[in-house]
Amino acid sequence: MDLKEIQNLIKFVAKSGASEVKLEMEDVKITIKTGSEEKETTIIQQMPSMGQVNGIPNQNIIAQPLASHAQPETPASKVETSPENIDSKYITIKSPIIGTFYRKPSPDKENFVNIGDTIKEGDVLCVIEAMKLFNEIESEYSGSIVKILVEDSSPVEFDQPLFLIDPS
Repeated sequence: MDLKEIQNLIKFVAKSGASEVKLEMEDVKITIKTGSEEKETTIIQQMPSMGQVNGIPNQNIIAQPLASHAQPETPASKVETSPENIDSKYITIKSPIIGTFYRKPSPDKENFVNIGDTIKEGDVLCVIEAMKLFNEIESEYSGSIVKILVEDSSPVEFDQPLFLIDPS
């Protein structure tokens, strides 16, 4: 089982809402645990193979945090309260896909949102281009934009924080 297959399994489990998944194969044992209040933790232990020489110790890999909720994510964007933020009242809008972040619908247009703008549920916050497709990222909450965490025309990763919103 290669790293890409493991990452796909982790994403699948996070979306499924399962609280715990164990997978044991010939040389790999994987346990993925999720909890509503806990961070998801994945522990991967490489089991000794038959051809192991001189008792070389097992490899242990611990990757955390992967996701802070075991609930399935929404298709538009993943939204959660940011625990790293000093003021935990803000909501973090995260990228649902890998691509290029744009604050405007086109170079000659105005930004979708700016810091201090009041938004409502369903408002378009940005677009993310992935494979020549422009995906509109909509807000799932009403509030005001506190911070824009990504520069215009920058590449973004899956689950990367994009905006901080004050819902009050």
